[in-house]
Amino acid sequence: WKDDIKIDQEVVAGYIGGEFPPNGGAHSGRDWGKFDIEKEVIGLCPPECMWMDGGKLKIDNKECTRCMHCINVMPRALHIGDDRGCSMLVGAKAPILDGAQMGSLLVPFIKVEDPYDEIKEVIEGIGDWWMEEGKNRERLGELIKRQGFQRLLEATNIEAIPQHVQEPRHNPYIFWKEDEVEGGWNRDINAFRKDHQR
Repeated sequence: WKDDIKIDQEVVAGYIGGEFPPNGGAHSGRDWGKFDIEKEVIGLCPPECMWMDGGKLKIDNKECTRCMHCINVMPRALHIGDDRGCSMLVGAKAPILDGAQMGSLLVPFIKVEDPYDEIKEVIEGIGDWWMEEGKNRERLGELIKRQGFQRLLEATNIEAIPQHVQEPRHNPYIFWKEDEVEGGWNRDINAFRKDHQR
């Protein structure tokens, strides 16, 4: 989903008061003590975008990474938004020696609506690139590894975004072309040194 998480503040208070079991009752086999929203939800939010304000749960949705931990712990109180779609990952494989490997995120959010033209465009671009560049018996993930993720982005006409980076300084290496750089490659060295003095 793309829009804000829906919050039912009365039900949040019910979780805090012990009216509803957290995690849908999945951990009810023994006494874990009273539900602590600070420790079990807010403190475990990866981007730290949640807080309590006057007994009400607040979420900074711009910072939310959609990990769904809070929704899983309090399923009656929190719900995903209405602007829904899917993410597209490509290049997953399960080689015998390395084990299963998840695909690379190509499209973080795409609408899933009939006649699915946006999805078809991406798939057709991938198929055309793979048919043109792929070697005999080469999977898409191997082609991406051999030619680089940037070539896949060019083939599908998708711009590079931060979500494409698996971890800093690791994957992928995005290289700009001369026409994409303001002023091109040829620059005045004195103007550069004026802005970047040693």
